[in-house]
Amino acid sequence: MNHATTMTLYRGDPLLLGIWACLLCIGLVAIASASIEYGDFHFGNPWYHTSRHALYLALGVAAAAVTYMTPTHSLQRFSPWLLFLAFGLLILVMMPGIGREVNGAQRWLPLGPLTIQPSEFMKFALLLYVAGYLVRQEEAVRYRWQGLAKLMGILAIVAVLLLAEPDFGATVITVGMVVGLMFIAGAKLQYIGAMLVAVGMALAALVVSAPYRLQRLTAYQNPWDDPFGSGFQLVQSLIAFGRGEWFGVGLGNSVQKLFYLPEAHTDFVFSIWAEETGLVGAFALILLFVFLIARILRMAWQVAELDHHYEAYVCFGAALMFAGQVFINMGASSGLLPTKGLTLPFVSYGGSSLIINCALLGIVLRISSQHLTDKPTPSVRTRRQRS
Repeated sequence: MNHATTMTLYRGDPLLLGIWACLLCIGLVAIASASIEYGDFHFGNPWYHTSRHALYLALGVAAAAVTYMTPTHSLQRFSPWLLFLAFGLLILVMMPGIGREVNGAQRWLPLGPLTIQPSEFMKFALLLYVAGYLVRQEEAVRYRWQGLAKLMGILAIVAVLLLAEPDFGATVITVGMVVGLMFIAGAKLQYIGAMLVAVGMALAALVVSAPYRLQRLTAYQNPWDDPFGSGFQLVQSLIAFGRGEWFGVGLGNSVQKLFYLPEAHTDFVFSIWAEETGLVGAFALILLFVFLIARILRMAWQVAELDHHYEAYVCFGAALMFAGQVFINMGASSGLLPTKGLTLPFVSYGGSSLIINCALLGIVLRISSQHLTDKPTPSVRTRRQRS
């Protein structure tokens, strides 16, 4: 395949594609290092999680290829059906004997040797639907509270279903993404403020009503008060950061992954990465995410200037989702936020999260290829010059 053919197959943002590839490679290396002892002890195969992550990675790249080849107007047209499917999966996972329960949470549906997490698909489907809704109901969303009523009702149902699993982290990301898109779409601040107050009160009630959530919320403020109980995970994570110092202990040489730090290859993979690569490696990973999110936001503004509002909302929503998950995951690992089970996009072990995030980035790459590689029309150029 020559260079011309390659450019024909892909005309999107090469920098964004390169950042994505770097994150996928880092994720594969990080999982291989963080899970080797865990896989050997629990499954008799040190490469158990690495091989499965490689499979998920292949499926994720395939999903990105599918969404990249799908026109955005098709996604907009079928987004209500995707949302209905997501609702069906969320209801199905709660049925006794169907959903799989792990650590007190019923979030997974078995699919042969693999499992799927409906909450990840819901975030994806809801983003596509909300973007289309904001385009269809643009005037109502901006000037009438009735324009937000339907959207708020759908979001409330989604939140209830997610909290029933329970999946507190996915609920926070979903609500944050939808509220952020409402703000970007120009909804009145008093409506958004009233919604945020209602959401805040509901979340506060949920935290107080569940002792383990309240314990997590208070433990992160001083985990050393109970280093072998409620503060155990955070204490071990902070030890990993401390051992890393400037340049780390070297790939594969982490001590905290030797059953000191629970969920080392999922929720706390960033801690192991920081221990093995040090401040330099941790900062480099943070920069990659900053560049990824900044690139998507830049693309969103460019597409909005070309009056492709649906595509702009999708890009804004993708940036909000990635930024929220990165901030919460890294914040929980470093003690900035309460411990919360959210994966680090493209890096943590988790098939559903990896595949959905890849599919979402495939849409973003499609938007860059579809709308930003062609020269703007004369009317657009004239409008830019006047502005």
